[in-house]
Amino acid sequence: MTGITTHVLDITNGRPLADLRVELFDMATTPPTRLHSTRTNADGRTAAPMLAPQSARTGHFELRFHVGEHFKASDGLSDVVPVRFSIADAAQHYHVPMLCAPWFFSTYRGS
Repeated sequence: MTGITTHVLDITNGRPLADLRVELFDMATTPPTRLHSTRTNADGRTAAPMLAPQSARTGHFELRFHVGEHFKASDGLSDVVPVRFSIADAAQHYHVPMLCAPWFFSTYRGS
């Protein structure tokens, strides 16, 4: 499998975060080009890859996780969490999960 996928977990309750808006941007253009926008499902995943296998390519990308509009916490730290990354080998699958709470976020390259 190739392309870009993601999922989101709410660390305050250890459960998938449903209905979170996630966008993918191509950072090679000015301004960046939005390639895909969707919301997570009940499993915290997107119904389709953020970048489909047939569209896989090298380049610089940014996932934007709209955590502020989801949590709506008055003491929340983040509004939109950008995760910028590069794809050097389009033959590989890039899974970029997000762990978050109103005051915390972290990501890593998953499998």
